[in-house]
Amino acid sequence: MPSSRAYHHGNLRAALLERAERTVRERGVQALSLRELARDAGVSHGAPRRHFPDREALLDAVAESSFERLARELDAAVAGAGPGAEARLHALAHAYVGFATRDAALLELMFATKHRGGAEEVRAEAERSLAIALAVVASAQDAGELVSGEAEQITQFVFATLHGLATMANGGMLGDVDLAALVTDAIEQLLSGLRPRCQRPVSRA
Repeated sequence: MPSSRAYHHGNLRAALLERAERTVRERGVQALSLRELARDAGVSHGAPRRHFPDREALLDAVAESSFERLARELDAAVAGAGPGAEARLHALAHAYVGFATRDAALLELMFATKHRGGAEEVRAEAERSLAIALAVVASAQDAGELVSGEAEQITQFVFATLHGLATMANGGMLGDVDLAALVTDAIEQLLSGLRPRCQRPVSRA
């Protein structure tokens, strides 16, 4: 029986989410269908509704799961970076832009869902991603590596820059530019304005 095949691997919800993410990644949000997912999983058409009452609930779950994965990737990048604000910000930047350009369709869904009313759990996961960057900025400020001020505002500025670069890359607006090099240059430019004045290079006339 098809249903026994689907439940054999132990977690129908996880299997459906995996298939849903793949569908969004490969064919876009418009191609996502509970009925099609049920068919692919080998279960009855009504089985997915035990976990996702409707398509919107499924989309919310995909967005939440994607933000969870983004947070894990950012956390791992920061943890694996060298000491100091510069190394951690570079690692964070490349991890975010890498995720955003690798999974452009998922990123679009994530942020569209984040701003939808009633998607509190999605917003909570989105805040986790922001919190990782916020911790990097706040730690750098405490160590005197970045200027004092509103850490949240600085973090939002950094994310806005990275998100803008990723959006332009996804839209084909950057041409053949080396995106990794562009991200590195962007962080260097940001750091040049965020370092305390005593640490900034002195220009020579």
